[in-house]
Amino acid sequence: MSTTRPLTTVGALVECDGRHLIVRTTKWRGSWGVPGGKVEYGETLQAALLREFREEVSIMLADVRFALVQEALNSAEFYKPDHFVLLNYLARTDDPRVTPNEEIVEWAWATLEEALEFPLNSFTRTLVEYAREEQARERA
Repeated sequence: MSTTRPLTTVGALVECDGRHLIVRTTKWRGSWGVPGGKVEYGETLQAALLREFREEVSIMLADVRFALVQEALNSAEFYKPDHFVLLNYLARTDDPRVTPNEEIVEWAWATLEEALEFPLNSFTRTLVEYAREEQARERA
């Protein structure tokens, strides 16, 4: 294990014109997820989320709202054993242009239903399913 305590991370499923950004990174053994990363000491959760999106995909977020908490403890999906507390958010952007950094192998804008057809890591699959349930509640 890389640390003696769980690492706090933030990530978001971001919507633009009815489509959501998913990415494939080098860290999740070829599966797809959402942009995000570790919270730095002294950094607020929202500041960390905004920073990670600027660094990884050069996207500015709006309407950021908390979705759910997940825990990854030595997940075989991650490239090395580690312990994460994953703080997941939903957000929106008005500009779908993605400028990836070196961590992002490829990306796609997909509806929630289309996203579920990708080989998502289990944590992102849970977040996408959460977003589908929220969308259904809003329509009801």
